[in-house]
Amino acid sequence: MSILDKGISLSMVLFSISVFVYYTAWVIVSPFMDSDHWMHQYFLPLEYGVILPAILLVVGLAAIGSFLGMVMLKTKKK
Repeated sequence: MSILDKGISLSMVLFSISVFVYYTAWVIVSPFMDSDHWMHQYFLPLEYGVILPAILLVVGLAAIGSFLGMVMLKTKKK
């Protein structure tokens, strides 16, 4: 494994951890804080905490389904 691969994988892990911490603070912690707390300025409204992951799930499943469909069609032609 080269140094470039280690750097890329480390940056991906750090990005994943930061997204997890941000989303956890946004969806789980922020509803229990007062509405005038300073931390609320860093988050979107709470409704987006459900809408955005649902959209990402639908888009991801559509992409996976499209990929599998294309692979199945290509193997059928052979």
